[in-house]
Amino acid sequence: MSAKEVVTMLNKMFSMFDERAKREGIEKIKTIGDAYMAATGLTQEGNNDGAAKMIRFARGLLEDVRTFNESSNAKLLIRLGINSGPLVAGVIGKTKFIYDIWGDTVNVASRMESTGIPMKIHVTENTKAQTSSLFQYSEHSEIDVKGKGMMKTYFL
Repeated sequence: MSAKEVVTMLNKMFSMFDERAKREGIEKIKTIGDAYMAATGLTQEGNNDGAAKMIRFARGLLEDVRTFNESSNAKLLIRLGINSGPLVAGVIGKTKFIYDIWGDTVNVASRMESTGIPMKIHVTENTKAQTSSLFQYSEHSEIDVKGKGMMKTYFL
């Protein structure tokens, strides 16, 4: 594909993701090339259901990709990674203000995506622990996560 075709395709796909994020109360953080970063549960409220909300969002993204593929010549597959835990969020600098998130939780979520399986949701033990009563998970896999060592992870 030409660069213009790729950008047009990504714009169409990410616009679908943006609409879903808005409907479901998910905070789009940014796009990084062909990656879409989002977060939820960015509060310390006791009834925070961020992990479950993010899994529902991720399942919806898989539906969006399937819908996109029905009318597109390019058949896309995506990997999804989710982690739950503390992070830092905010805006830094003096120009081009962009809300962003940082921390180990964010880095591990990125590793879940990069070590994932196309069209599956790859989650950490933290996320599974918060949502195991709501979703059925695969048996755990142990993977070597850069900077973390061996970790138990799960697929939806």
